[in-house]
Amino acid sequence: MARLVLTVIGDDRAGLVSALADVVSAHDGNWEQGQMAELAGKFAGIVVVTVPDARRDELTTSLRGLDGLLEVAAHPGADASADATPAEPARRLTLHLLGNDRPGIVREVSSVLSRHDLSIETITTGTREAPMAGGLLFEAHVVVEVPASTELADLRADLERLATELLVDLDLHED
Repeated sequence: MARLVLTVIGDDRAGLVSALADVVSAHDGNWEQGQMAELAGKFAGIVVVTVPDARRDELTTSLRGLDGLLEVAAHPGADASADATPAEPARRLTLHLLGNDRPGIVREVSSVLSRHDLSIETITTGTREAPMAGGLLFEAHVVVEVPASTELADLRADLERLATELLVDLDLHED
C-alpha cells in the first residue's frame, strides 16, 4: 500500500470533505488521519491516505480534477512501520499558552523547543477578544515529543523564563 500525505485548500463551502473523500474512496483508498479547518474564509487541511500501489498514480491524477473546488497536493508519506518504531522512547509534553496577542509569540516558543531539539507533534493557535481588558488574546496549544534523554527541568525553566518575558500564562504538563 502506498501512503500519501495530501495537503488541501479551497474557498470554504459545503461539500469539500465529501468531494475529497469520494475521490479517495473511488480509488480504493483509505482515509487514515487528518486535520482540517476553516481559516480566513479558506478551508485547509492535511490528510494521510493509503491506496493500493497499483492505484497511486491514478488517485494522484484524479485529485487534480478537484481544481476549482480544492487544490490538492499529494506527497509520498513514510512507511507506516516507521511510525511504530521510534528510535528512542519519547514522552509527550503539552503546553498551553494564553496572553495578550503580539507578533513573534510562535517564533519565540518554537525557538525554545528547537533549542532543546524537540519535535512539535501538533500546534493549534488562535486569537480571541479579551473579555475584560479589550484587545486580543493569543492562545496556543502545543504537543511536543520529548526524548527520554531530555532534561525536563531545563526545558521547563527555559519555557517559564520565556513566559515571563512575553507576559503570558503558560501551563505545562507531561502526558
